[in-house]
Amino acid sequence: MITGRNLDEGRLVAAAQRGDLDAFNELVLAYQDRVYNLAYRILGDPAAAEDATQEAFIAAYRHLSTFRGGSFLSWLMRTVANRCYDELRRQKRRPAVSWESFGEMDEDANPFLVNGHPTPEEAAQQAELTRFLQSAIVTLPPDQRVVLVLSDVEGMNYQEIADTVGIPVGTVKSRLARARARLRDLLQAQRELLPRAYRLEDEDRDAGKEPSPGTGR
Repeated sequence: MITGRNLDEGRLVAAAQRGDLDAFNELVLAYQDRVYNLAYRILGDPAAAEDATQEAFIAAYRHLSTFRGGSFLSWLMRTVANRCYDELRRQKRRPAVSWESFGEMDEDANPFLVNGHPTPEEAAQQAELTRFLQSAIVTLPPDQRVVLVLSDVEGMNYQEIADTVGIPVGTVKSRLARARARLRDLLQAQRELLPRAYRLEDEDRDAGKEPSPGTGR
């Protein structure tokens, strides 16, 4: 499978700009998962994420002449982020995601970062926490949601996020700080919905005790 690590991005972009559709299709195959994952994390809905991803690639192809070098992936991510903003504006009259919707999330669709090889119990806890976090993320304001996903899911640094979203680094830092604080407050407000291991750690901390063995990460 072609990935961003083993393709000649510069050559393919240049060829695509000359009208080589096959070259652009190689770029699509290399980056479609990253673009979709970003859209899914921002929108929280697989169908909407698929639409945003498709629209982003169509827009990218139509505007290839405006690409002036640098990271093509960052340019793509900025394009899909903008498409997601558009979709969120269209959804502004829809009610916010309720906490009761946790059980409706698809844990197999683009799961959160996986750390090593967990035991079955750990895997179940992580799947539960993944559903919880995704539902919490989609309650964030769009501008905060985007920088949080780019930083804490995609692993981008401040400058990469600034380049992707088209905002100053200082704005990235402030939005990320607000997003993390808001997410933390949401999680604490609904602590009973956290997996039991995480609740125990918080309860021990609130009681002024050390976390019970095996309950911390």
